[in-house]
Amino acid sequence: MEQLVNKYSDKLVQAKLGDISGLSQPLIGGLDDTLVWNRKADEIPVLENVFKGLNINSLVFLRPKEPYGSIIRFLAETALRSNGLIQPRDCETRTFLHDLPVVNEFCPDKIIHALKKRKSVIIAPEKNNKNFKGPAIIAHGIVSPEQGFITISSVCFASFIKFFTGYLEALQQGLATADEHHLFDSIVPFLEPIQKALPKFIPYPFPNEEIVYSAIIEAGKKTVEYGLVDSFFGNVSYFWNGTLYISQTGSSLDELSGCIDPVPMDGSTSAGLTASSELCAHLETISRTRCKAILHGHPKFCVILSMDCDPVEKAACNFKEQCHIKCPKKRFVNCTPIVPGEVGTGPLGLCHTLPLALTQANAAIVYGHGLFTIGKNNFSDAFQTMLEIENLCYNTYFEKIGLLRKTL
Repeated sequence: MEQLVNKYSDKLVQAKLGDISGLSQPLIGGLDDTLVWNRKADEIPVLENVFKGLNINSLVFLRPKEPYGSIIRFLAETALRSNGLIQPRDCETRTFLHDLPVVNEFCPDKIIHALKKRKSVIIAPEKNNKNFKGPAIIAHGIVSPEQGFITISSVCFASFIKFFTGYLEALQQGLATADEHHLFDSIVPFLEPIQKALPKFIPYPFPNEEIVYSAIIEAGKKTVEYGLVDSFFGNVSYFWNGTLYISQTGSSLDELSGCIDPVPMDGSTSAGLTASSELCAHLETISRTRCKAILHGHPKFCVILSMDCDPVEKAACNFKEQCHIKCPKKRFVNCTPIVPGEVGTGPLGLCHTLPLALTQANAAIVYGHGLFTIGKNNFSDAFQTMLEIENLCYNTYFEKIGLLRKTL
Protein backbone atom coordinates (compact mmCIF):
# COMPACT_ATOMS: atom_id res chain seq x y z
CA MET A 1 0.00 0.00 0.00
CA GLU A 2 2.85 2.39 0.74
CA GLN A 3 4.06 1.95 -2.84
CA LEU A 4 0.56 2.69 -4.20
CA VAL A 5 -0.03 5.88 -2.21
CA ASN A 6 3.33 7.20 -3.36
CA LYS A 7 2.68 6.17 -6.96
CA TYR A 8 -0.59 8.07 -7.25
CA SER A 9 0.77 11.08 -5.43
CA ASP A 10 3.49 11.20 -8.07
CA LYS A 11 0.92 10.79 -10.86
CA LEU A 12 -1.08 13.79 -9.64
CA VAL A 13 2.11 15.83 -9.81
CA GLN A 14 2.97 14.46 -13.27
CA ALA A 15 -0.53 15.42 -14.42
CA LYS A 16 0.21 18.98 -13.24
CA LEU A 17 -2.71 18.91 -10.81
CA GLY A 18 -0.48 18.96 -7.73
CA ASP A 19 3.04 19.96 -6.67
CA ILE A 20 5.90 18.04 -5.12
CA SER A 21 5.81 20.41 -2.14
CA GLY A 22 3.78 23.27 -0.71
CA LEU A 23 0.03 23.68 -0.41
CA SER A 24 -0.77 21.64 -3.53
CA GLN A 25 1.19 18.55 -2.46
CA PRO A 26 -1.13 15.52 -2.68
CA LEU A 27 -2.06 13.64 0.47
CA ILE A 28 -3.06 10.00 0.03
CA GLY A 29 -3.96 7.43 2.64
CA GLY A 30 -4.35 3.70 2.06
CA LEU A 31 -5.73 1.05 4.38
CA ASP A 32 -4.25 -2.43 4.34
CA ASP A 33 -3.31 -4.04 7.64
CA THR A 34 -2.71 -0.50 8.85
CA LEU A 35 -3.53 2.96 7.53
CA VAL A 36 -0.52 4.51 5.78
CA TRP A 37 -0.05 8.01 4.33
CA ASN A 38 2.35 9.26 1.70
CA ARG A 39 3.39 12.11 4.03
CA LYS A 40 2.63 13.80 7.34
CA ALA A 41 -0.06 16.50 7.29
CA ASP A 42 -2.35 18.48 9.59
CA GLU A 43 -5.40 17.17 7.70
CA ILE A 44 -4.81 13.53 8.65
CA PRO A 45 -6.87 13.46 11.91
CA VAL A 46 -10.00 14.63 10.09
CA LEU A 47 -9.38 12.25 7.18
CA GLU A 48 -8.87 9.33 9.56
CA ASN A 49 -12.34 10.02 10.94
CA VAL A 50 -13.65 9.92 7.36
CA PHE A 51 -12.11 6.46 6.97
CA LYS A 52 -14.04 5.32 10.04
CA GLY A 53 -17.34 6.44 8.57
CA LEU A 54 -16.96 4.80 5.15
CA ASN A 55 -16.28 1.29 3.86
CA ILE A 56 -13.22 2.30 1.81
CA ASN A 57 -9.56 1.43 1.52
CA SER A 58 -8.13 4.79 0.39
CA LEU A 59 -8.60 8.56 0.36
CA VAL A 60 -6.99 11.12 -1.92
CA PHE A 61 -6.85 14.75 -0.77
CA LEU A 62 -5.64 17.56 -3.04
CA ARG A 63 -5.63 21.32 -3.11
CA PRO A 64 -5.32 21.60 -6.89
CA LYS A 65 -2.68 23.90 -8.35
CA GLU A 66 -3.49 26.70 -10.75
CA PRO A 67 -5.43 27.21 -12.87
CA TYR A 68 -7.62 24.47 -11.36
CA GLY A 69 -7.59 25.89 -7.83
CA SER A 70 -9.06 29.26 -8.82
CA ILE A 71 -11.57 27.70 -11.21
CA ILE A 72 -12.84 25.23 -8.62
CA ARG A 73 -13.08 27.91 -5.94
CA PHE A 74 -15.17 30.10 -8.24
CA LEU A 75 -17.50 27.26 -9.24
CA ALA A 76 -17.78 26.03 -5.66
CA GLU A 77 -18.68 29.46 -4.28
CA THR A 78 -21.36 29.78 -6.94
CA ALA A 79 -22.68 26.30 -6.08
CA LEU A 80 -22.86 27.07 -2.36
CA ARG A 81 -25.16 30.00 -3.11
CA SER A 82 -27.65 27.62 -4.76
CA ASN A 83 -27.97 23.84 -4.40
CA GLY A 84 -24.43 22.96 -3.31
CA LEU A 85 -23.66 21.16 -6.58
CA ILE A 86 -21.39 21.92 -9.51
CA GLN A 87 -23.08 20.42 -12.57
CA PRO A 88 -20.78 20.13 -15.61
CA ARG A 89 -22.13 18.88 -18.95
CA ASP A 90 -19.12 17.01 -20.32
CA CYS A 91 -19.28 13.29 -21.08
CA GLU A 92 -17.04 12.22 -18.17
CA THR A 93 -19.35 13.92 -15.68
CA ARG A 94 -22.53 12.57 -17.24
CA THR A 95 -21.33 8.96 -17.22
CA PHE A 96 -18.96 8.86 -14.26
CA LEU A 97 -19.30 11.74 -11.79
CA HIS A 98 -22.93 12.89 -12.31
CA ASP A 99 -22.28 16.12 -10.36
CA LEU A 100 -19.74 17.59 -7.93
CA PRO A 101 -20.98 18.16 -4.36
CA VAL A 102 -19.53 21.09 -2.41
CA VAL A 103 -19.36 21.64 1.36
CA ASN A 104 -18.11 24.71 3.20
CA GLU A 105 -16.40 22.97 6.13
CA PHE A 106 -13.54 20.51 6.51
CA CYS A 107 -15.78 18.41 8.72
CA PRO A 108 -15.84 14.56 8.83
CA ASP A 109 -19.65 14.33 9.01
CA LYS A 110 -20.20 16.55 5.96
CA ILE A 111 -17.46 14.81 3.99
CA ILE A 112 -18.82 11.36 4.84
CA HIS A 113 -22.36 12.39 3.90
CA ALA A 114 -21.19 13.59 0.47
CA LEU A 115 -18.94 10.58 -0.20
CA LYS A 116 -21.73 8.14 0.55
CA LYS A 117 -23.53 9.55 -2.51
CA ARG A 118 -20.72 10.57 -4.84
CA LYS A 119 -17.11 9.70 -5.67
CA SER A 120 -15.76 13.08 -4.56
CA VAL A 121 -16.47 16.17 -2.52
CA ILE A 122 -15.08 19.70 -2.84
CA ILE A 123 -14.25 21.61 0.33
CA ALA A 124 -14.66 25.36 -0.16
CA PRO A 125 -14.65 27.33 3.12
CA GLU A 126 -14.82 31.11 3.17
CA LYS A 127 -11.65 32.82 1.97
CA ASN A 128 -10.92 34.32 5.38
CA ASN A 129 -11.14 30.93 7.15
CA LYS A 130 -7.96 30.64 9.24
CA ASN A 131 -8.44 26.98 10.12
CA PHE A 132 -8.59 25.53 6.62
CA LYS A 133 -7.39 26.86 3.28
CA GLY A 134 -9.35 25.73 0.25
CA PRO A 135 -10.46 24.70 -2.13
CA ALA A 136 -9.63 21.03 -1.79
CA ILE A 137 -10.94 17.87 -3.40
CA ILE A 138 -11.38 14.59 -1.54
CA ALA A 139 -12.04 11.32 -3.39
CA HIS A 140 -12.17 7.76 -2.14
CA GLY A 141 -11.26 4.32 -3.43
CA ILE A 142 -13.01 1.07 -2.57
CA VAL A 143 -10.26 -1.11 -4.05
CA SER A 144 -7.23 1.10 -4.62
CA PRO A 145 -5.95 4.71 -4.45
CA GLU A 146 -6.10 4.53 -8.25
CA GLN A 147 -9.86 5.19 -8.04
CA GLY A 148 -9.36 8.41 -6.09
CA PHE A 149 -6.69 9.53 -8.54
CA ILE A 150 -9.06 8.96 -11.47
CA THR A 151 -11.86 10.87 -9.76
CA ILE A 152 -9.75 13.89 -8.83
CA SER A 153 -8.33 14.05 -12.36
CA SER A 154 -11.90 14.02 -13.68
CA VAL A 155 -13.08 16.71 -11.26
CA CYS A 156 -10.28 19.02 -12.39
CA PHE A 157 -10.99 18.29 -16.07
CA ALA A 158 -14.74 18.79 -15.69
CA SER A 159 -14.28 22.06 -13.78
CA PHE A 160 -11.91 23.41 -16.43
CA ILE A 161 -14.37 22.56 -19.22
CA LYS A 162 -17.31 24.00 -17.30
CA PHE A 163 -15.70 27.37 -16.61
CA PHE A 164 -14.31 27.99 -20.10
CA THR A 165 -17.53 26.78 -21.74
CA GLY A 166 -19.64 28.88 -19.38
CA TYR A 167 -17.55 32.00 -19.88
CA LEU A 168 -17.94 31.79 -23.66
CA GLU A 169 -21.70 31.29 -23.30
CA ALA A 170 -21.98 34.22 -20.88
CA LEU A 171 -20.14 36.52 -23.30
CA GLN A 172 -22.35 35.42 -26.20
CA GLN A 173 -25.45 36.19 -24.16
CA GLY A 174 -24.11 39.46 -22.78
CA LEU A 175 -24.27 38.09 -19.23
CA ALA A 176 -20.62 37.76 -18.24
CA THR A 177 -19.91 39.22 -14.80
CA ALA A 178 -16.95 41.24 -13.57
CA ASP A 179 -15.92 38.24 -11.44
CA GLU A 180 -15.89 35.99 -14.51
CA HIS A 181 -13.79 38.50 -16.48
CA HIS A 182 -11.35 38.79 -13.58
CA LEU A 183 -11.00 35.05 -13.12
CA PHE A 184 -10.51 34.47 -16.84
CA ASP A 185 -7.76 37.08 -17.03
CA SER A 186 -6.05 35.72 -13.91
CA ILE A 187 -5.91 32.08 -15.00
CA VAL A 188 -5.00 32.43 -18.68
CA PRO A 189 -1.28 32.91 -17.82
CA PHE A 190 -1.34 29.47 -16.16
CA LEU A 191 -2.51 27.64 -19.29
CA GLU A 192 -0.05 25.32 -20.92
CA PRO A 193 1.58 26.75 -24.08
CA ILE A 194 0.52 25.20 -27.37
CA GLN A 195 2.78 22.30 -28.31
CA LYS A 196 3.80 21.96 -31.92
CA ALA A 197 6.84 19.67 -32.00
CA LEU A 198 5.85 16.10 -32.81
CA PRO A 199 7.36 13.14 -30.97
CA LYS A 200 8.91 10.24 -32.86
CA PHE A 201 6.93 7.03 -33.24
CA ILE A 202 7.83 3.47 -34.15
CA PRO A 203 7.83 3.58 -37.98
CA TYR A 204 5.45 1.62 -40.16
CA PRO A 205 5.35 -1.22 -41.24
CA PHE A 206 5.07 -3.23 -38.03
CA PRO A 207 6.72 -6.59 -38.76
CA ASN A 208 5.22 -8.65 -35.94
CA GLU A 209 2.67 -8.65 -33.12
CA GLU A 210 5.23 -7.63 -30.51
CA ILE A 211 5.93 -4.39 -32.38
CA VAL A 212 2.19 -3.74 -32.68
CA TYR A 213 1.87 -3.93 -28.90
CA SER A 214 4.89 -1.65 -28.47
CA ALA A 215 3.47 0.90 -30.92
CA ILE A 216 0.12 1.04 -29.06
CA ILE A 217 1.86 1.41 -25.69
CA GLU A 218 4.00 4.22 -27.11
CA ALA A 219 1.01 6.03 -28.62
CA GLY A 220 -0.87 5.89 -25.32
CA LYS A 221 2.07 7.30 -23.36
CA LYS A 222 2.65 10.17 -25.76
CA THR A 223 -1.04 11.13 -25.81
CA VAL A 224 -0.92 11.47 -22.01
CA GLU A 225 2.46 13.20 -21.96
CA TYR A 226 1.23 15.90 -24.35
CA GLY A 227 -1.84 16.56 -22.19
CA LEU A 228 -4.24 15.35 -24.89
CA VAL A 229 -6.02 13.00 -22.49
CA ASP A 230 -6.12 12.17 -18.78
CA SER A 231 -4.37 8.86 -18.32
CA PHE A 232 -7.47 6.79 -17.55
CA PHE A 233 -9.66 8.08 -20.38
CA GLY A 234 -9.42 7.82 -24.13
CA ASN A 235 -8.40 4.71 -26.05
CA VAL A 236 -5.99 3.47 -28.70
CA SER A 237 -6.29 0.75 -31.32
CA TYR A 238 -4.40 -0.70 -34.26
CA PHE A 239 -5.55 -3.13 -36.97
CA TRP A 240 -2.99 -5.78 -37.91
CA ASN A 241 -3.29 -9.15 -39.62
CA GLY A 242 -7.09 -9.39 -39.34
CA THR A 243 -7.16 -8.39 -35.67
CA LEU A 244 -7.93 -5.11 -33.91
CA TYR A 245 -5.60 -4.54 -30.95
CA ILE A 246 -7.34 -2.14 -28.58
CA SER A 247 -6.75 -0.75 -25.09
CA GLN A 248 -8.89 -2.32 -22.37
CA THR A 249 -11.74 -0.50 -20.69
CA GLY A 250 -10.58 1.41 -17.61
CA SER A 251 -6.92 1.09 -18.57
CA SER A 252 -4.41 3.87 -18.11
CA LEU A 253 -3.12 5.07 -21.47
CA ASP A 254 0.32 5.70 -20.01
CA GLU A 255 0.48 2.14 -18.61
CA LEU A 256 -0.92 -0.06 -21.38
CA SER A 257 1.48 -2.97 -21.01
CA GLY A 258 -0.71 -6.02 -20.34
CA CYS A 259 -3.88 -3.97 -20.99
CA ILE A 260 -4.38 -4.46 -24.74
CA ASP A 261 -6.96 -6.89 -26.15
CA PRO A 262 -6.57 -8.60 -29.54
CA VAL A 263 -10.07 -8.70 -31.07
CA PRO A 264 -10.44 -10.64 -34.35
CA MET A 265 -12.48 -8.69 -36.89
CA ASP A 266 -14.52 -11.82 -37.67
CA GLY A 267 -15.76 -12.06 -34.08
CA SER A 268 -14.34 -15.56 -33.69
CA THR A 269 -13.37 -15.09 -30.02
CA SER A 270 -14.73 -13.32 -26.93
CA ALA A 271 -11.50 -11.33 -26.51
CA GLY A 272 -13.43 -8.07 -26.73
CA LEU A 273 -15.23 -8.56 -23.41
CA THR A 274 -12.67 -6.45 -21.56
CA ALA A 275 -11.92 -4.08 -24.44
CA SER A 276 -12.68 -0.37 -24.46
CA SER A 277 -16.37 0.54 -24.26
CA GLU A 278 -15.87 2.13 -27.68
CA LEU A 279 -14.80 -1.15 -29.31
CA CYS A 280 -17.79 -1.18 -31.69
CA ALA A 281 -17.01 2.34 -32.90
CA HIS A 282 -13.40 1.30 -33.55
CA LEU A 283 -14.41 -1.88 -35.40
CA GLU A 284 -16.90 -0.02 -37.59
CA THR A 285 -14.38 2.77 -38.29
CA ILE A 286 -11.73 0.26 -39.38
CA SER A 287 -14.27 -1.50 -41.59
CA ARG A 288 -15.51 1.71 -43.23
CA THR A 289 -12.27 3.67 -43.63
CA ARG A 290 -9.64 0.92 -44.01
CA CYS A 291 -7.40 2.88 -41.67
CA LYS A 292 -5.12 0.99 -39.31
CA ALA A 293 -4.58 3.38 -36.37
CA ILE A 294 -7.17 5.11 -34.17
CA LEU A 295 -6.45 7.56 -31.33
CA HIS A 296 -9.08 8.91 -28.97
CA GLY A 297 -8.21 11.68 -26.51
CA HIS A 298 -9.98 14.39 -24.55
CA PRO A 299 -8.12 17.56 -25.58
CA LYS A 300 -9.67 20.30 -23.48
CA PHE A 301 -10.41 22.94 -26.11
CA CYS A 302 -11.79 20.38 -28.55
CA VAL A 303 -14.29 19.42 -25.86
CA ILE A 304 -15.05 23.07 -25.06
CA LEU A 305 -15.75 24.00 -28.69
CA SER A 306 -17.82 20.87 -29.24
CA MET A 307 -20.32 22.33 -26.75
CA ASP A 308 -20.34 25.83 -28.27
CA CYS A 309 -23.72 26.69 -29.74
CA ASP A 310 -25.21 29.91 -31.12
CA PRO A 311 -27.45 31.35 -28.34
CA VAL A 312 -30.32 32.11 -30.75
CA GLU A 313 -30.27 28.60 -32.20
CA LYS A 314 -29.94 27.12 -28.72
CA ALA A 315 -33.02 28.99 -27.49
CA ALA A 316 -35.08 27.47 -30.30
CA CYS A 317 -33.61 23.96 -30.04
CA ASN A 318 -35.89 21.03 -29.17
CA PHE A 319 -33.00 18.93 -27.81
CA LYS A 320 -31.59 21.20 -25.10
CA GLU A 321 -31.09 18.43 -22.55
CA GLN A 322 -30.06 15.85 -25.15
CA CYS A 323 -27.61 17.79 -27.30
CA HIS A 324 -24.94 15.16 -26.75
CA ILE A 325 -27.01 12.39 -28.35
CA LYS A 326 -29.59 14.08 -30.60
CA CYS A 327 -28.12 17.33 -31.96
CA PRO A 328 -29.48 17.46 -35.54
CA LYS A 329 -27.27 20.28 -36.79
CA LYS A 330 -24.14 19.63 -38.83
CA ARG A 331 -21.39 21.47 -36.94
CA PHE A 332 -17.67 21.81 -37.57
CA VAL A 333 -14.48 23.28 -36.19
CA ASN A 334 -12.92 24.34 -39.47
CA CYS A 335 -13.22 21.07 -41.44
CA THR A 336 -13.48 18.74 -38.45
CA PRO A 337 -17.05 17.51 -37.88
CA ILE A 338 -18.72 17.53 -34.45
CA VAL A 339 -21.07 14.59 -33.95
CA PRO A 340 -23.43 13.48 -31.17
CA GLY A 341 -23.43 10.00 -29.66
CA GLU A 342 -23.45 8.07 -26.40
CA VAL A 343 -20.49 6.04 -25.18
CA GLY A 344 -20.83 2.40 -26.24
CA THR A 345 -23.56 0.81 -28.31
CA GLY A 346 -27.32 1.32 -28.43
CA PRO A 347 -29.53 3.21 -30.87
CA LEU A 348 -27.90 6.55 -30.00
CA GLY A 349 -24.37 5.21 -29.60
CA LEU A 350 -21.43 6.96 -31.22
CA CYS A 351 -20.79 3.68 -33.05
CA HIS A 352 -23.49 4.97 -35.44
CA THR A 353 -22.32 8.57 -35.84
CA LEU A 354 -18.54 8.48 -35.49
CA PRO A 355 -17.52 5.95 -38.20
CA LEU A 356 -19.62 7.72 -40.82
CA ALA A 357 -17.99 11.06 -39.96
CA LEU A 358 -14.54 9.47 -40.22
CA THR A 359 -15.23 8.33 -43.78
CA GLN A 360 -15.35 12.03 -44.71
CA ALA A 361 -12.48 13.37 -42.58
CA ASN A 362 -9.45 12.02 -40.74
CA ALA A 363 -10.84 13.28 -37.41
CA ALA A 364 -14.14 13.87 -35.64
CA ILE A 365 -15.09 15.49 -32.33
CA VAL A 366 -17.84 13.87 -30.26
CA TYR A 367 -20.04 16.37 -28.40
CA GLY A 368 -18.71 16.95 -24.88
CA HIS A 369 -16.55 13.87 -25.16
CA GLY A 370 -13.35 14.27 -27.11
CA LEU A 371 -11.49 13.84 -30.37
CA PHE A 372 -11.01 10.73 -32.53
CA THR A 373 -8.29 10.71 -35.18
CA ILE A 374 -7.23 8.05 -37.66
CA GLY A 375 -4.00 7.15 -39.38
CA LYS A 376 -3.86 5.21 -42.63
CA ASN A 377 -0.89 3.13 -41.47
CA ASN A 378 0.62 4.55 -38.29
CA PHE A 379 0.09 6.53 -35.11
CA SER A 380 2.29 9.41 -36.22
CA ASP A 381 -0.38 10.72 -38.61
CA ALA A 382 -3.20 10.26 -36.08
CA PHE A 383 -1.20 12.00 -33.36
CA GLN A 384 -0.23 14.91 -35.61
CA THR A 385 -3.88 15.40 -36.54
CA MET A 386 -4.94 15.37 -32.88
CA LEU A 387 -2.31 17.94 -31.93
CA GLU A 388 -3.12 20.21 -34.88
CA ILE A 389 -6.86 20.16 -34.18
CA GLU A 390 -6.43 20.90 -30.48
CA ASN A 391 -4.15 23.81 -31.36
CA LEU A 392 -6.77 25.03 -33.83
CA CYS A 393 -9.50 24.75 -31.19
CA TYR A 394 -7.34 26.61 -28.66
CA ASN A 395 -6.74 29.47 -31.09
CA THR A 396 -10.37 29.51 -32.24
CA TYR A 397 -11.64 29.73 -28.68
CA PHE A 398 -9.45 32.72 -27.82
CA GLU A 399 -10.30 34.44 -31.09
CA LYS A 400 -14.01 34.11 -30.21
CA ILE A 401 -13.37 35.48 -26.72
CA GLY A 402 -11.35 38.39 -28.09
CA LEU A 403 -14.02 39.38 -30.60
CA LEU A 404 -16.81 39.16 -28.02
CA ARG A 405 -14.90 41.19 -25.45
CA LYS A 406 -14.30 43.95 -28.01
CA THR A 407 -18.05 44.49 -28.14
CA LEU A 408 -18.35 45.04 -24.38
